[in-house]
Amino acid sequence: MALPEIVSRDEWRAARAELLLREKAATRARDALNAERRRLPMVEVEQEYLFEGGDGKATLLDLFEGRAQLVVYHFMFAPEWDAGCRSCSAFLDQIGHLAHLKARGTTFAAVSRAPYTKILPFKARMGWTVPWYSSYGGDFNHDFEVTLEHEGEWTERPGVSCFLRDRDRVFHTYSTYERGLDGLGSTTSFLDLTALGRQEEWEEPKGRASALGAPAGSARIRYHDEYED
Repeated sequence: MALPEIVSRDEWRAARAELLLREKAATRARDALNAERRRLPMVEVEQEYLFEGGDGKATLLDLFEGRAQLVVYHFMFAPEWDAGCRSCSAFLDQIGHLAHLKARGTTFAAVSRAPYTKILPFKARMGWTVPWYSSYGGDFNHDFEVTLEHEGEWTERPGVSCFLRDRDRVFHTYSTYERGLDGLGSTTSFLDLTALGRQEEWEEPKGRASALGAPAGSARIRYHDEYED
């Protein structure tokens, strides 16, 4: 087994300090990239998509649950499968408490092509409480490029899509797929994909932190049982 080199404590501190410089540079580069993502234009979603969830039929606007933003995880679960994708299941296992996203006006939901009658028992088996909807029979997965045609057959790939609403108008702001999901799962990692970001005053472009008429994002952090939704 190729293990790390054994050194003295002083040598380790020196090597760690050198790496820290590169880590800080990577953090600044990530912040700049997130700002560019927030500067992306958006496109209005005019298609009337219909989903099925725990409360019956729902539109894309319904998936927001009244909040300003929506993050959709495209969970690979084709109609002919008996269970959801193992990798997608591992991804959903790592999702934290959704109250912290909701406190920043952001709803998280999973969407799959499988009928809801297949999603429901699998969701119960996994013990998940995250909102999960079926897009069975619709064009949602095709339009957002997670169900693709390859050599005459339909194939699935995982992805995340972000949406913003202005009253009853819904806009698509961002999508990423496959390796673009690496490192996602935490509250801040999802917020970094959205148009409003973490809603902190230090973020660029300016003005997004107060878009929801609330204090900066970090000022809203509570224990998850203290939030008023």
